[in-house]
Amino acid sequence: MKILVPIKRVVDYNVRIRVKTDGSGVETANVKMSMNPFCEIAVEEAVRIVEAGKADEIVVVTIGARQCQDILRTALAMGADRALLVETDVLAQPLAIAKLLKAIAQQEQPGLIITGKQAIDDDNNQTGQMLSALLGWPQATFASSIEFTDSGLRVAREVDDGLETTDLKLPAVVTTDLRLNEPRYVKLPNIMKAKKKLLDVITPGELGIDVTPSIEVLKVTDPPARAAGVRVADVPELVDKLHNEAKVI
Repeated sequence: MKILVPIKRVVDYNVRIRVKTDGSGVETANVKMSMNPFCEIAVEEAVRIVEAGKADEIVVVTIGARQCQDILRTALAMGADRALLVETDVLAQPLAIAKLLKAIAQQEQPGLIITGKQAIDDDNNQTGQMLSALLGWPQATFASSIEFTDSGLRVAREVDDGLETTDLKLPAVVTTDLRLNEPRYVKLPNIMKAKKKLLDVITPGELGIDVTPSIEVLKVTDPPARAAGVRVADVPELVDKLHNEAKVI
Protein backbone atom coordinates (compact mmCIF):
# COMPACT_ATOMS: atom_id res chain seq x y z
CA MET A 1 0.00 0.00 0.00
CA LYS A 2 1.11 3.55 -0.77
CA ILE A 3 0.64 6.45 1.65
CA LEU A 4 0.32 10.04 0.42
CA VAL A 5 1.32 12.73 2.92
CA PRO A 6 0.60 16.40 2.05
CA ILE A 7 2.79 18.83 4.03
CA LYS A 8 3.12 22.61 4.31
CA ARG A 9 5.96 25.11 4.82
CA VAL A 10 5.18 27.67 7.53
CA VAL A 11 6.94 30.21 9.72
CA ASP A 12 8.74 28.23 12.43
CA TYR A 13 6.72 27.96 15.62
CA ASN A 14 9.58 29.50 17.64
CA VAL A 15 9.56 32.71 15.59
CA ARG A 16 7.71 35.79 16.84
CA ILE A 17 5.19 36.68 14.15
CA ARG A 18 5.37 40.22 12.73
CA VAL A 19 2.75 41.86 10.53
CA LYS A 20 3.98 43.74 7.44
CA THR A 21 3.95 47.52 7.77
CA ASP A 22 1.35 47.84 4.99
CA GLY A 23 -0.95 45.29 6.67
CA SER A 24 -0.94 43.03 3.63
CA GLY A 25 0.16 39.91 5.50
CA VAL A 26 2.73 38.34 7.80
CA GLU A 27 6.42 39.14 7.33
CA THR A 28 8.30 36.12 5.95
CA ALA A 29 11.45 37.77 4.54
CA ASN A 30 14.57 36.55 6.39
CA VAL A 31 12.36 34.52 8.73
CA LYS A 32 13.07 30.90 9.66
CA MET A 33 10.64 28.55 7.91
CA SER A 34 9.99 24.90 8.72
CA MET A 35 7.55 22.06 8.25
CA ASN A 36 4.17 22.57 9.89
CA PRO A 37 4.25 20.62 13.22
CA PHE A 38 1.03 18.73 12.44
CA CYS A 39 2.53 17.72 9.08
CA GLU A 40 5.64 16.39 10.86
CA ILE A 41 3.35 14.17 12.91
CA ALA A 42 1.68 12.94 9.71
CA VAL A 43 5.05 12.05 8.15
CA GLU A 44 6.17 10.30 11.32
CA GLU A 45 2.97 8.23 11.44
CA ALA A 46 3.39 7.20 7.81
CA VAL A 47 6.97 6.11 8.49
CA ARG A 48 5.85 4.06 11.50
CA ILE A 49 3.17 2.36 9.40
CA VAL A 50 5.79 1.38 6.81
CA GLU A 51 8.15 0.16 9.54
CA ALA A 52 5.31 -2.00 10.88
CA GLY A 53 4.92 -3.61 7.45
CA LYS A 54 1.45 -2.17 6.78
CA ALA A 55 2.57 -0.10 3.76
CA ASP A 56 5.53 -0.09 1.42
CA GLU A 57 5.86 3.46 0.03
CA ILE A 58 5.46 7.04 1.25
CA VAL A 59 5.01 9.94 -1.15
CA VAL A 60 5.11 13.48 0.30
CA VAL A 61 3.71 16.48 -1.56
CA THR A 62 3.64 20.20 -0.96
CA ILE A 63 2.26 23.16 -2.87
CA GLY A 64 4.16 26.44 -3.03
CA ALA A 65 7.28 28.21 -4.24
CA ARG A 66 10.59 26.54 -5.09
CA GLN A 67 11.85 27.19 -1.55
CA CYS A 68 9.37 24.54 -0.32
CA GLN A 69 11.82 21.86 -1.45
CA ASP A 70 13.56 22.19 1.92
CA ILE A 71 10.64 20.69 3.86
CA LEU A 72 10.28 17.94 1.26
CA ARG A 73 13.93 17.03 1.84
CA THR A 74 13.25 16.99 5.58
CA ALA A 75 10.36 14.57 5.04
CA LEU A 76 12.58 12.40 2.84
CA ALA A 77 15.19 12.38 5.60
CA MET A 78 12.52 11.26 8.06
CA GLY A 79 11.82 8.23 5.88
CA ALA A 80 9.59 9.18 2.94
CA ASP A 81 10.47 7.51 -0.37
CA ARG A 82 9.52 10.14 -2.97
CA ALA A 83 8.59 13.83 -2.98
CA LEU A 84 6.50 16.02 -5.25
CA LEU A 85 6.45 19.82 -5.38
CA VAL A 86 3.52 21.53 -7.08
CA GLU A 87 5.35 24.76 -7.79
CA THR A 88 3.40 28.01 -7.77
CA ASP A 89 4.03 31.53 -6.50
CA VAL A 90 0.30 31.97 -5.87
CA LEU A 91 -0.72 31.56 -2.23
CA ALA A 92 -3.08 28.63 -2.77
CA GLN A 93 -6.18 28.51 -0.58
CA PRO A 94 -7.68 25.34 0.99
CA LEU A 95 -10.14 24.44 -1.77
CA ALA A 96 -7.52 24.86 -4.50
CA ILE A 97 -5.07 22.78 -2.46
CA ALA A 98 -7.69 20.05 -1.99
CA LYS A 99 -8.33 19.99 -5.76
CA LEU A 100 -4.60 19.68 -6.46
CA LEU A 101 -4.28 16.88 -3.93
CA LYS A 102 -7.26 15.10 -5.47
CA ALA A 103 -5.56 15.19 -8.88
CA ILE A 104 -2.33 13.86 -7.36
CA ALA A 105 -4.20 11.12 -5.48
CA GLN A 106 -5.85 10.03 -8.71
CA GLN A 107 -2.40 9.73 -10.30
CA GLU A 108 -0.65 8.06 -7.37
CA GLN A 109 -3.56 5.83 -6.22
CA PRO A 110 -2.61 5.75 -2.51
CA GLY A 111 -4.43 3.48 -0.09
CA LEU A 112 -4.23 6.11 2.66
CA ILE A 113 -3.75 9.87 2.86
CA ILE A 114 -2.42 11.26 6.15
CA THR A 115 -2.16 15.00 6.66
CA GLY A 116 -1.99 17.44 9.55
CA LYS A 117 -5.33 18.62 10.90
CA GLN A 118 -4.35 22.26 10.24
CA ALA A 119 -1.43 24.56 9.55
CA ILE A 120 -0.21 26.85 12.32
CA ASP A 121 -0.08 29.90 10.01
CA ASP A 122 -3.77 30.18 9.09
CA ASP A 123 -5.43 27.50 11.30
CA ASN A 124 -8.02 26.84 8.59
CA ASN A 125 -8.53 23.13 9.36
CA GLN A 126 -10.26 22.63 6.00
CA THR A 127 -8.06 20.87 3.45
CA GLY A 128 -8.35 17.32 4.79
CA GLN A 129 -12.13 17.47 4.96
CA MET A 130 -12.42 19.04 1.50
CA LEU A 131 -10.08 16.43 0.02
CA SER A 132 -12.14 13.61 1.52
CA ALA A 133 -15.33 15.07 0.03
CA LEU A 134 -13.78 15.58 -3.41
CA LEU A 135 -12.45 12.01 -3.49
CA GLY A 136 -15.56 10.49 -1.94
CA TRP A 137 -13.40 8.71 0.64
CA PRO A 138 -14.19 8.17 4.33
CA GLN A 139 -12.33 10.43 6.75
CA ALA A 140 -11.23 10.60 10.37
CA THR A 141 -10.08 13.96 11.70
CA PHE A 142 -8.02 14.86 14.81
CA ALA A 143 -6.54 11.36 15.09
CA SER A 144 -4.71 10.51 18.33
CA SER A 145 -4.20 6.84 17.41
CA ILE A 146 -4.39 4.77 14.21
CA GLU A 147 -4.77 1.01 14.22
CA PHE A 148 -5.06 -1.32 11.23
CA THR A 149 -7.91 -3.85 11.32
CA ASP A 150 -9.06 -6.62 8.98
CA SER A 151 -11.57 -4.25 7.38
CA GLY A 152 -9.48 -1.07 7.31
CA LEU A 153 -8.59 1.40 10.07
CA ARG A 154 -9.68 2.10 13.63
CA VAL A 155 -8.99 5.71 14.56
CA ALA A 156 -9.32 7.33 17.97
CA ARG A 157 -10.35 10.95 17.46
CA GLU A 158 -9.86 13.85 19.86
CA VAL A 159 -13.26 15.47 20.53
CA ASP A 160 -14.49 17.95 23.14
CA ASP A 161 -15.74 15.19 25.46
CA GLY A 162 -12.66 12.97 25.19
CA LEU A 163 -11.99 10.31 22.55
CA GLU A 164 -14.27 8.97 19.83
CA THR A 165 -13.39 5.69 18.05
CA THR A 166 -14.20 5.45 14.34
CA ASP A 167 -13.81 2.51 11.94
CA LEU A 168 -12.92 3.31 8.33
CA LYS A 169 -12.58 1.34 5.13
CA LEU A 170 -9.61 2.06 2.89
CA PRO A 171 -8.82 4.17 0.95
CA ALA A 172 -9.35 6.93 3.50
CA VAL A 173 -8.19 10.37 4.61
CA VAL A 174 -6.87 10.85 8.16
CA THR A 175 -5.83 14.16 9.75
CA THR A 176 -3.46 14.10 12.72
CA ASP A 177 -3.67 15.68 16.15
CA LEU A 178 -0.74 16.52 18.43
CA ARG A 179 -0.95 13.42 20.61
CA LEU A 180 -0.70 10.90 17.77
CA ASN A 181 3.11 10.58 18.07
CA GLU A 182 6.41 12.34 18.71
CA PRO A 183 8.28 13.01 15.41
CA ARG A 184 11.79 11.58 15.29
CA TYR A 185 14.95 13.64 15.23
CA VAL A 186 16.45 13.66 11.73
CA LYS A 187 20.06 12.42 11.77
CA LEU A 188 22.81 13.66 9.44
CA PRO A 189 23.26 10.35 7.52
CA ASN A 190 19.55 10.38 6.66
CA ILE A 191 19.79 14.01 5.54
CA MET A 192 22.58 13.03 3.16
CA LYS A 193 20.59 10.05 1.85
CA ALA A 194 17.56 12.31 1.28
CA LYS A 195 19.55 14.35 -1.26
CA LYS A 196 19.61 11.30 -3.55
CA LYS A 197 15.89 10.54 -3.32
CA LEU A 198 13.53 11.52 -6.13
CA LEU A 199 11.92 14.96 -5.94
CA ASP A 200 9.67 15.84 -8.89
CA VAL A 201 8.44 19.35 -9.70
CA ILE A 202 5.20 20.02 -11.58
CA THR A 203 2.84 23.00 -11.92
CA PRO A 204 -0.88 23.37 -11.18
CA GLY A 205 -1.43 23.79 -14.92
CA GLU A 206 -0.07 20.30 -15.57
CA LEU A 207 -2.75 18.98 -13.21
CA GLY A 208 -5.42 21.11 -14.86
CA ILE A 209 -6.21 23.05 -11.67
CA ASP A 210 -6.73 26.82 -11.37
CA VAL A 211 -5.27 28.09 -8.07
CA THR A 212 -6.41 31.71 -8.42
CA PRO A 213 -7.51 32.83 -4.92
CA SER A 214 -11.27 33.08 -4.44
CA ILE A 215 -10.98 34.85 -1.07
CA GLU A 216 -9.39 38.29 -0.73
CA VAL A 217 -7.53 39.24 2.43
CA LEU A 218 -8.31 42.91 3.06
CA LYS A 219 -5.97 43.57 5.98
CA VAL A 220 -3.86 41.79 8.59
CA THR A 221 -3.41 43.41 12.01
CA ASP A 222 -1.81 42.54 15.32
CA PRO A 223 -4.22 41.45 18.06
CA PRO A 224 -5.09 44.16 20.60
CA ALA A 225 -2.72 44.43 23.55
CA ARG A 226 -3.95 42.66 26.66
CA ALA A 227 -4.16 44.47 29.98
CA ALA A 228 -1.80 43.31 32.70
CA GLY A 229 -3.18 40.80 35.17
CA VAL A 230 -3.85 41.61 38.82
CA ARG A 231 -3.68 39.54 41.99
CA VAL A 232 -6.71 39.55 44.27
CA ALA A 233 -6.66 39.03 48.00
CA ASP A 234 -9.61 36.68 48.34
CA VAL A 235 -12.57 35.05 46.61
CA PRO A 236 -15.07 37.89 47.33
CA GLU A 237 -12.74 40.37 45.61
CA LEU A 238 -12.37 38.00 42.62
CA VAL A 239 -16.14 37.66 42.33
CA ASP A 240 -16.55 41.42 42.58
CA LYS A 241 -14.09 42.04 39.74
CA LEU A 242 -15.64 39.34 37.54
CA HIS A 243 -19.05 40.91 38.12
CA ASN A 244 -18.32 44.62 37.98
CA GLU A 245 -15.22 44.91 35.78
CA ALA A 246 -15.12 41.87 33.48
CA LYS A 247 -18.94 41.62 33.31
CA VAL A 248 -18.76 37.84 32.95
CA ILE A 249 -21.04 37.00 35.88
